[in-house]
Amino acid sequence: MDTIFALSSGPPPAGIGVMRISGPGASAALQALAGSLPPPRRATYRTLRDANGQPLDQALILWLPGPETATGEDLAELHLHGGRAIIAAVERALAALPGLRRAAAGEFTRRAFSNGRIDLAEAEGLADLLAAETELQRQAALALAGGALSRKVEGWRFRLLQLAAQLEAVLDFSDEDDVVLPAAFDLELSALAGEIHDALSAPSAEMLREGFRVALAGPPNVGKSTLFNALVGDEAAITAPIAGTTRDVLTRPVAIGGVPFLLIDMAGLRTGSSDPVEVIGIARAEAEITRADLVLWLGPSGEGPVNAWEIDAQADRPHDSKPAPALSVSAVTGEGMTELRDQLVEHALTCMPKPGQAALNARQRRLLAGSASALAQALPEHDALIRAELLREARLGFDRLVGRSGTEDVLDTLFGRFCIGK
Repeated sequence: MDTIFALSSGPPPAGIGVMRISGPGASAALQALAGSLPPPRRATYRTLRDANGQPLDQALILWLPGPETATGEDLAELHLHGGRAIIAAVERALAALPGLRRAAAGEFTRRAFSNGRIDLAEAEGLADLLAAETELQRQAALALAGGALSRKVEGWRFRLLQLAAQLEAVLDFSDEDDVVLPAAFDLELSALAGEIHDALSAPSAEMLREGFRVALAGPPNVGKSTLFNALVGDEAAITAPIAGTTRDVLTRPVAIGGVPFLLIDMAGLRTGSSDPVEVIGIARAEAEITRADLVLWLGPSGEGPVNAWEIDAQADRPHDSKPAPALSVSAVTGEGMTELRDQLVEHALTCMPKPGQAALNARQRRLLAGSASALAQALPEHDALIRAELLREARLGFDRLVGRSGTEDVLDTLFGRFCIGK
């Protein structure tokens, strides 16, 4: 296997640049640059030199012999000064050594997976952690990367194996009348199926990743775009006192109180328009209202979709106010805006994964749903052979979820999301 190297810290210039080397040639590479190996797992100050003996940098070096390392292989780290010239010179020196090459995107993490240091669910959590932009995303990704989902799946798998063993014993000794399933078999199988159903009923990772979808809806000139701009914090939408100014759907991700939102501005809803472009915009607006997790209705009371929040959005100017709005706000003066943001955060938190809870992504949800379906079919089944096959199908879903089998296509996609050096 090749020995790989890459800068695993941020791009230069930086205060420190951490160069990581992993593979069977890590020790030789470290000796070539530092002269000798330092004591294992002890930061040591050395002058690094190239093949001609010319100094490259004065750095802290770490020698981490495998397999108890991040990648499961011999690993070396060079903690360099983070200037561009220094990083480039060290990379040239490493590339000139036999058996060393630059790492591909996500290759360090892929080796960690291949060597059993992490499973597939933990790797997905790490990818989410690198992409996290809000506190809620960070906490959920950290739980997944830390093995919260993996431990739960392993617990389900262990219980399923115990049930399968009981069933196999009945099949193996079917000619003996005293070998029967325990009385609690169906109860335990039902309890396992129920736990998986509960996990599938929890909010998805996609809502957390894409943001809680909030659509601002109503007829033209009720203040949708002005309120949209106030919530996102800039002039993202064009505002004017002309009906039909907004023609298309405009989306903007924003974090409020550490919670990710996707705010949606749209064309004003009205009937009888003769403008074909506006008609298309209205159709798209209606589709977004259907997709939204929450609609802020700025139109006349009672004319919005079911469960929409009635918002009186022009509290700073004379207008036909709503008789009993959920909130009265002014994007111009700021009246009611703090309360609106607070209530949006409070409501979104009731619909999204709890802080620190590992949420299922689409792949994990699909596999777990397959396992749940197999268990649901096994519960009423009387044929022991068919029942055993259904339990095997359920276990296979667990195995694929954590990467025990059938994951090559998933691996290529997943690790391609990682940066070089991770």
